[in-house]
Amino acid sequence: MLFLKYVPAPSLRESVEYLWLVSDAPGHSRERILPAGTLELVINLKEDQIRIYDEAGACRRFSGAVISGAYSRPFVIDTAEHALTMGVHFRPGGAAPFARCAPGELADQHLDVETLWGTAGPELRERLCSARTHRDRFRILESALLARWSQARLCRPTVRLALRLLGDRTARVSDLVARAGVSHRHFVGSFREQVGMTPKLFMRVQRFQRALGMAQEFPGADWARVALECGYGDQSHLIRDFTAFAGCTPGRWYLRQRSTRVKDHHVALE
Repeated sequence: MLFLKYVPAPSLRESVEYLWLVSDAPGHSRERILPAGTLELVINLKEDQIRIYDEAGACRRFSGAVISGAYSRPFVIDTAEHALTMGVHFRPGGAAPFARCAPGELADQHLDVETLWGTAGPELRERLCSARTHRDRFRILESALLARWSQARLCRPTVRLALRLLGDRTARVSDLVARAGVSHRHFVGSFREQVGMTPKLFMRVQRFQRALGMAQEFPGADWARVALECGYGDQSHLIRDFTAFAGCTPGRWYLRQRSTRVKDHHVALE
């Protein structure tokens, strides 16, 4: 599988972490996508359809260009779409300047890009399909983002500050509320609207993502050490979050991750 990343223009970097492209479908037929606390723009360049499965196997079909909201649980995709797919990985809270609705309205769901961008969504997909090289595709997608970027819809200052501080595993929501100078209800509501999940859930997802990154660095995955380093109460606490966010135990995730190359935040399924 080919997996490329493209760092966008400086003016986009506060909102967009990277653009990406995958090609060559892997040998396995399904992958589970894990919560990351972010939104994603996904465009299938081989067929005008994207299929999303829940854990029970029920399939939802969308057009070939979708926005994936901030998910609090894993979902499953069809890897046939990896034949040629590209997209945008937004930073937490970074999708607001590009959409007509707040990220909170997209939580735990997918939405056709046409619903948010009108005819500009399908037109963008057609231009990307017709491009001759991957470099051209990245430039076309970058230009489309620059054209849609709106400073008026930037994440609110209190939420931007909270996102920076929540990277510290010792941060507490009550401290952020006090620093923001607003009520707890107002702060949580603003954060959910701009990011797509509550501060408490976001902190939980980020701790889980830190555990994934640390486990990849430790040969054999010392789960007791991972739990301690990432701020879990104990190893059982870590296992509960893996079950909720990865749909499997840490050991099962580790075996799949080590045996099969996949895109960021993905796990191969048998």
